[in-house]
Parts: sequence; structure tokens; C-alpha cells
Amino acid sequence: QVQLVESGGGLVQAGGSLRLSCASTRTFRHYAVGWFRQAPGKERDLVAAINWSGVSTYLVDSVKGRFTISRDNAKDTVYLQMDSLKPEDTAVYYCAASTSWGVASERYEYDYWGQGTQVTVSS
Repeated sequence: QVQLVESGGGLVQAGGSLRLSCASTRTFRHYAVGWFRQAPGKERDLVAAINWSGVSTYLVDSVKGRFTISRDNAKDTVYLQMDSLKPEDTAVYYCAASTSWGVASERYEYDYWGQGTQVTVSS
């Protein structure tokens, strides 16, 4: 069973950057991975996703041009580079793994979840 651990969250001023990491306790190089976020009182929504090889990616419109998703399968780690952060990016960020062959764009496609890491962007 895949266990995921997120790191890299924190408090940053608007316009700043953070890089989130999602590491697995066992190899997950054959899994698609997604980053979700959940703000207080809101649904958990997909922000970015990447297929198993890293060739295909997806970004929600609100983060295009600011966030980048990538992976290093040799390290069993997926990254979310977040630049030009805005206060509305404040949320708990979760990574999740899917057995989907391509990019998994629906929440129900994900089988394994991390515990989340808090990202707070101050204005």
C-alpha cells in the first residue's frame, strides 16, 4: 500500500514562492499523482496532476502560469512549485496517487492520500 507524505508548506507573503513535495514510503513511479487543496468550508479540489511518466500534466486555470507540477521517479517524489502566490491560494494541500494510466482528473480516481500540508499566503 502506498503511503504519501507531504512537506514544504508554510506561511508566505503574497507574491512569494513555496515548493511542496510528496514522497512515498514505497515506490509509486507507476502511479499518477495529483495535488488537491481544501480551504475552510470549501470542497477539496484538484489543482494539478501528472501522469506516471511525467510527460502529461494538468493545471487548473486559476494556477496556470504560476504553479508547476513535476516528478522525480528515481526519488519517488512529486513536486508542486508554487510561484506568485495569492491569498486565495491559502488552503491545506494534499497529494494523492491513482492507478490511472494517464492524468487522473477526477477525485474518485485517487486511491491513496497524504495527510496534507498547510499553505498560508498573507496579503
